[in-house]
Amino acid sequence: MSTLGRNDYRTLALSALGGALEFYDFIIFVFFALVIGKLFFPPDMPDWLRQAQTFGIFAAGYLARPLGGIVMAHFGDLLGRKRIFMLSIFLMAVPTLLIGLLPTYADIGIYAPLLLLLLRLLQGAAIGGEVPGAWVFVYEHVPKRHACLACGTLTAGLTGGILLGSLVATAINRLYLPMEILGYAWRVPFVIGGIFGLVSLWLRNFLHETPVFKEMQQRQALCAELPLKTVVRSHRFAVVLTMLLTWLLSAAIIVMILMTPTLVQKLYAIPAATALQANSLATLFLSLGCVIFGALADRYGSARVLLFGCALLGMTSALFYQQMASAPQHIYELYALCGFFVGVIGVVPGIAVQAFPAVVRFSGLSFSYNLAYAVFGGLTPVMVSMLLPLDALAPAHYVVTLCALGVIIGIYLWRTEVTHPALTS
Repeated sequence: MSTLGRNDYRTLALSALGGALEFYDFIIFVFFALVIGKLFFPPDMPDWLRQAQTFGIFAAGYLARPLGGIVMAHFGDLLGRKRIFMLSIFLMAVPTLLIGLLPTYADIGIYAPLLLLLLRLLQGAAIGGEVPGAWVFVYEHVPKRHACLACGTLTAGLTGGILLGSLVATAINRLYLPMEILGYAWRVPFVIGGIFGLVSLWLRNFLHETPVFKEMQQRQALCAELPLKTVVRSHRFAVVLTMLLTWLLSAAIIVMILMTPTLVQKLYAIPAATALQANSLATLFLSLGCVIFGALADRYGSARVLLFGCALLGMTSALFYQQMASAPQHIYELYALCGFFVGVIGVVPGIAVQAFPAVVRFSGLSFSYNLAYAVFGGLTPVMVSMLLPLDALAPAHYVVTLCALGVIIGIYLWRTEVTHPALTS
């Protein structure tokens, strides 16, 4: 019976650490968007336009994800997982550090926002390769009976990067006065993120290429044509499955973790400090949930855990929003409970990774995941916002609908054993 060895734990730890720092680097921008808008655009520009352009630069990172992910995955399937795994964190760390050192509009005029946009695009390309690359890397390293735990642990690291960004932003706002933040302190989180990213890059140098890829090299079994061409032609079911699961994943994260703090302030007049503190607690429980659901998937089958986890996420999401209207004093425990069940997303990468054969695994996962995240990740906030005037519980109903989709997928995988038998039985 295979167990996780010392090298497996080191691989998981370094992969999760790098993923957390890379997600921190990607997300820290949004916590200082207002300050960046004031510094990188003309002072006489209307506030609404400045804010729109600042968030437009933030969104550009998401638009760059599919292209960056597809290109890096192509070389990951042909040249090796480790090289691209290191390239992705390099492409994130250096632009993050440079953002912290950029001259502002007052110094170089229109070149300031243009350079900021370029660096943000590089960050987007990096995150597009990091997430699927990291899942493939750990999946191919650990014993198969612990594959879902490994993917869930890595996902916990990625979500931990969101929590780290929130905590650092909170600390900066408490330690510095508004004028100090506007003057220089806003740079601190970016410089810290860039430096730690470079340290993580150095640590990843001690990781080894995955046994699966080395075996394919030795057998000269690498893809003979463009990997993405093979994916689109021969693995359409896996693409559709992964895109649907990514829709579920993006809805859970975007609505319940990223949008909910703002929504509960607007809908139920909950103070901002309370909402943000509860959000930090929920994100912590999300990371814990990813690990636990991953371990459960290895023991009881990923299809079954997805089924029951989605059902519980749907129920707790509805309960949370219903109770906020009548009992907002329970926000901490209810949000923590809901955050824990958002952790069912820790099962998603295990199912998605094994849906593709090793020879095109990186390309198939990256194409499906990044395309779905770009589409559904962009549409989710818009759809929820448009539904709110018609339905006060629109956020919960949106998540419940996607959870129902997750339940259906879980039942289908359970009955047909599309996933690996060791994980579904």
